[in-house]
Amino acid sequence: MAPLGRDMLANMDAVRCARCDNGFEPKAKIVNSNGELFFHSACFVCAQCFRPFPDGVFYEFEGRKYCEHDFHVLFAPCCQKCGEFIIGRVIKAMQATWHAECFTCEMCHKELADLGFIKNQGRALCHECNAKVKADGIGKYMCQKCHSSIDGDPLRFRGEVYHPYHFNCTGCGTELTSSAREVRTRPGYTANELNELYCLRCHDKMGIPICGACRRPIEERVVTALGKHWHVEHFVCAKCEKPFLGNRHYERKGLAYCETHYHQLFGNLCYTCNQVIQSDVFTALNKAWCVNHFACSSCDQKMNLKTKFYEVDLKPVCKKCYDRYPRELRLRLKKYHESEAARDQGQNAA
Repeated sequence: MAPLGRDMLANMDAVRCARCDNGFEPKAKIVNSNGELFFHSACFVCAQCFRPFPDGVFYEFEGRKYCEHDFHVLFAPCCQKCGEFIIGRVIKAMQATWHAECFTCEMCHKELADLGFIKNQGRALCHECNAKVKADGIGKYMCQKCHSSIDGDPLRFRGEVYHPYHFNCTGCGTELTSSAREVRTRPGYTANELNELYCLRCHDKMGIPICGACRRPIEERVVTALGKHWHVEHFVCAKCEKPFLGNRHYERKGLAYCETHYHQLFGNLCYTCNQVIQSDVFTALNKAWCVNHFACSSCDQKMNLKTKFYEVDLKPVCKKCYDRYPRELRLRLKKYHESEAARDQGQNAA
């Protein structure tokens, strides 16, 4: 915006606002656009929202001026993935528009703008992932080297699957089979720096132990237990399947158990704290308690085996608390326990 100059003052009657078509006051401020159109400062606004242009920035389309927001809403395409307006390169695919960085393979997330894609069941996939899906559809693996399906058992190498005939033994040079072993470390090399493949004969000569769970070579820390070798992460409790990770385990009939589940299955756990009972065991009501937790369920007074208590809802209640119960409730409990005792005697006699 600028005040009217001397030359403009001489031709004031000829100058009209391009929006309202009214003239200008002698000391009015005028907005000049493209050197041809003039506006009152209040008339120089967005054609859509009628608000001034933020920082004076506007976009022109078919002779009309718009603020950045309304121009995007009216004319800029919207990205199918992120929902933002697309400024610059627009990718049109899958009946939608995308930012180049947003149009990616739905499996591996590679950008597809320059790679090309294949539509598979409504998904945009790169060529490699499409071949993998096709192979999975017929129940076969896809070779990561030739990208064709594998008819027999695959060879696993660096976390991928291949046709075995693509590789030869590092030791003797013979063509490998699916039983080949991958060696990732050797003296002088760090993990995953080597990555060599050996046939079974050459691998056995190297003396590398085999995991008793996954049957794969153990090239790092070895756990030896139950007469076998194990990867650290594969030596787990037979009940909860959590790795021991160096913690104590208990063996029984060829299986390993963590301390909690061993005692749960074969020992005593405190009914209150659910911890293994290491010292004296208080057994009552078909349950076990440790010394610190055998207490009245009403007043929490600690009890011992010489303390007189009553069973209420399968929990121990001391005599003092029991005597406070209503007389009718105590009679009902007594009758119930007598009937239970009579039934147990009848079953034992039978």
